[in-house]
Amino acid sequence: MHGFGQLWIWDDPHVAAGLGWYRDVASGLKPAKFRIARSIAVETPLESDEQDLWRELDRLTPVFLERRERVRKEENFPLPPGKGPNLLGLARGLAYRMLSHCNFCRWDCRVDRTLGAKRGTCKLDTGTRVSTFFHHMGEEIVYRGRLGSGTIFFTSCNMRCAFCQNGDISTDKDNGLEVAPRTLAAMAWILGREGCHNINWVGGDPTIHLHAIIDAISILGEPDYQPEEQELAAALRVKGDGLFDFSGPAAGNGPFNTPMLWNSNFIMTAEAMKILRLLMDVWLPDFKFGPGRCALDLARTPWYWETATENLLLLKEWGEDFTIRHLVMPNHVECCTFPVLDWIADNMPHALVNIMDQFRPETFTNPRSPLYRERYADLSRRPTAEEIRAAFAHGKERGIRFEAITFEKDISILNL
Repeated sequence: MHGFGQLWIWDDPHVAAGLGWYRDVASGLKPAKFRIARSIAVETPLESDEQDLWRELDRLTPVFLERRERVRKEENFPLPPGKGPNLLGLARGLAYRMLSHCNFCRWDCRVDRTLGAKRGTCKLDTGTRVSTFFHHMGEEIVYRGRLGSGTIFFTSCNMRCAFCQNGDISTDKDNGLEVAPRTLAAMAWILGREGCHNINWVGGDPTIHLHAIIDAISILGEPDYQPEEQELAAALRVKGDGLFDFSGPAAGNGPFNTPMLWNSNFIMTAEAMKILRLLMDVWLPDFKFGPGRCALDLARTPWYWETATENLLLLKEWGEDFTIRHLVMPNHVECCTFPVLDWIADNMPHALVNIMDQFRPETFTNPRSPLYRERYADLSRRPTAEEIRAAFAHGKERGIRFEAITFEKDISILNL
């Protein structure tokens, strides 16, 4: 065993309470949500009208929640075999229906991406490209654990953050390798079998690849799934860290059961959230900008505040496991950091937060880059020590639960 459940971070009662479901799935003690969804039979034929499929999803969501609660409370609760059409397949079918009038994210472009004749904000058609995938050892300890977060980086994005630290993939839709859902499933399978504590869907942003991700998860849920040799070979073309032989709970011969992590800018639509609720074991939303013009000026994204806060409130309402990331930006402490922390304190005071101090000028904000644009001069440096201290002090004053997640890297070597 990889000792994930014995990491020192779980001794913090707030962390243990806020991420208990995810910890149990990552430790091999509970089935991941997608396995529960697969155990629930669907009555409406999957070729039915889209609205009929949504009604079936709404009907079965309470069934899913009741079964998940029983799984949570009872040891070794048996899941039905899930023969025939099931809720996981329904989620897959709805994602592909959405692709034909794309409303994955708040831009709601309504472009038929299956035709490829017209493209929306993300610039994508039906294809999905992966830049790289690997054991990510730079994530928070609750995600990287001992063996890493199984991170899959998608290209392109539905925001235009001028300072994006993954600008090479978020601004280039043709970066990386175009992958079929079965290749994507093989990537996740490799990471899970190598002991990663989660499958970390990220980018760019994963929302614009919703159809391919849910298709891959449905493949992972197949009985006795194991990728073909050609699928493994295709996946390994972009693996960033070689092959490993670890012995995590997903490395045995049982069904694939690594927890799913949604690492996103969180400007999804309500429809996307309804589907993801059934599949994601833990959520990692970014919450960067305050309610003013900063999201529009720095990321060309209107209605950012409204959309991000609506989706965050859904996590609270649903009782989901999640941590919030907030990146402290130079010259944006009062307009972004303080309002973000105030909103969290006022609306979800029990949330676990990482107040991140690692901003660096990248993409259009780096004065040494040929891409640099003078209009972003206020972001052309790192935050000062005073700005970081002000962010931490404000979080402490407002009672934000950030110390365990934010400061863990300073003591993790001593405690692992």
